[in-house]
Amino acid sequence: MATTSITKEQDERLVRSGPLKRLLTRPELGALGGAILVWAFFAIIAPTGFLSLRGTASYLEVSSHLGIMAAAVALLMIGGEFDLSIGSVLGMCSAGIAILSTATGMPLYLSAFIALVLALLVGFINGYMVIRTRLPSFIITLGSLFIIRGLTIGFTRMVTGRSQVGGLDKVAGFDAMNALFGQDIMLAGVGFPVSILWWIAVTILATWVLLRTRIGNWIFGAGGAAEAARNVGVPVNRLKVGLFMTTSFAAWLVATIQLTVVKSADTLRGEGQEFIIIIAAVIGGNLLTGGYGSAVGAALGALIFGMVRQGIVFAGVDADWFFVFLGAMLIIAVLVNNYIRQAAEKSRR
Repeated sequence: MATTSITKEQDERLVRSGPLKRLLTRPELGALGGAILVWAFFAIIAPTGFLSLRGTASYLEVSSHLGIMAAAVALLMIGGEFDLSIGSVLGMCSAGIAILSTATGMPLYLSAFIALVLALLVGFINGYMVIRTRLPSFIITLGSLFIIRGLTIGFTRMVTGRSQVGGLDKVAGFDAMNALFGQDIMLAGVGFPVSILWWIAVTILATWVLLRTRIGNWIFGAGGAAEAARNVGVPVNRLKVGLFMTTSFAAWLVATIQLTVVKSADTLRGEGQEFIIIIAAVIGGNLLTGGYGSAVGAALGALIFGMVRQGIVFAGVDADWFFVFLGAMLIIAVLVNNYIRQAAEKSRR
């Protein structure tokens, strides 16, 4: 009995940790510090535009589009996989909705639903191919990137004769879609896009799934040790297919938001976004090796991107320098994330 009591007390001491230690092991800690520094930097050098409500709305809008997709990509990365086709799926959904509505007269909400089904199918195929072929998801989704982009451009030009489709505000059902995805929320006379609310909602949902549900445990397990997770009954294959479908859903959601805002579609929309989305997730503390990260971190990574993207405009800095900053942030984030991960591992010993 005495031995049992001592062991139990030792276990309790091992489990118990103070608030500071728990904070230091959070994956999004580095991104939070980075977001504060970036905000302070542009608040000092460009206060007139950056600190205004209109300036805040502009960088939050940019962040929200990226953040919605980054949250889904973060879940997939924690699960141990990548999706390089998400930008192409965005362009496919954008062009698909526009063509269905303008060429056939189909209501915009029905076109959006058909595009959603198609996007989920792409996600399913990506996941299925990764599972069946056992090739790295990097390779499978890189192939999907080019296939989807090529089909989108070719089909759009074949039907419309051009790569852009406009006039969506004149099709049936636009007002209903605009109310859900394109309206501004007025605050002190400044419009804040409703996409910000979608971003917050998606981030909260992803965080809840990760931290409060069995599926969240499965995601961490599948990314950290897939075979061990299978041995304890985790449906790793089905889980990963579902995560690929989640990234496709996020791409569809952003495509729908952008369509209702700009009232047109472009086959090249989303081009190159897949890399920026992954960078945002990595800056947010999500490891490239899987099994560690958070949706909140991805949201902070997207916020940093939005603040820098718009901050350099307010500061009058050449936009070409943005990519220098983005590359530097990626390297710094990986170094910080590795340090935090090592600290987390030591705290568990």
